Amino acid sequence: MKTAELFEHKTVFSLEVFPPKPDADESVIYKTLEELSDIQPDFISVTYGAGGGKNGCKTIQIASDIQNRYGVESVAHLPCIGLSKAQAKNILDSMQENGIENILALRGDKSDNTELCGDFRHASDLIAFIRDNYDLNILAACYPEIHPESRSAVDDLKWLKYKVDCGADHLISQLFLDNGYFYDFYEKARIAGVNVPIEAGIMPVTNKRQIERMVKLCGVELPKKFVRVLEKYEHNERALRDAGIAYAIDQITDLIAEGVDGIHLYTMNNPYVAHRIFDAVQNLISVSVKA
Repeated sequence: MKTAELFEHKTVFSLEVFPPKPDADESVIYKTLEELSDIQPDFISVTYGAGGGKNGCKTIQIASDIQNRYGVESVAHLPCIGLSKAQAKNILDSMQENGIENILALRGDKSDNTELCGDFRHASDLIAFIRDNYDLNILAACYPEIHPESRSAVDDLKWLKYKVDCGADHLISQLFLDNGYFYDFYEKARIAGVNVPIEAGIMPVTNKRQIERMVKLCGVELPKKFVRVLEKYEHNERALRDAGIAYAIDQITDLIAEGVDGIHLYTMNNPYVAHRIFDAVQNLISVSVKA
């Protein structure tokens, strides 16, 4: 099923996982998926090694297994940085041959002082390429606190609208810790003509190093409420984990009450955290079914 169709009748709840590193035990990801599939999410997305990295084939295999072994719809990430059109075609053909019909089209991260190479400079280029050559459902990213490389919020919305015009069917937001940013972004996106489903991306923060890395990569602002939690529990691993779970539950509860299109939970391959959060909000999701 194409993920864009899911939003017609319900508040969507989905998960993200990442493939194991090349030298890691591959059985671990399947144990993770076994536990996550118990949640019965609407779909599970699988990240991809940038530039056609070694983990790319694992992404395809895992996304295929999510559908065929666990009976859950899957989404395969595809970053286009460094890819030629021929390489992108080979990857997309393989995805399609494995029954994958939902692709999250991304530019991908670039290293400092590295020029973009390949045939795709932006995610919109890949989106247009997929739309012109395949009958696939295309997902794209959006940024409630604007993309770190954007000149302004207005400029960011202009390019987001362009991604949708190129063929994106469904958007997933970058993580945020202040729902106010998401609500402001959502309203302005609709005014700008972005009329596809927009899922709110939520990352439960369970350790200090994790959030420091996310702040650096994504430019996420830390609300005072969250900073107080971090400072109080940063030296107690279990307490910080539980506080991070509670914070995510609070965010999701508020988002569902405001009628969000969907929740996309960045699980960090941690079934315990995902289950704790889902158990707390599943009744809210079930009563949010659309007429």
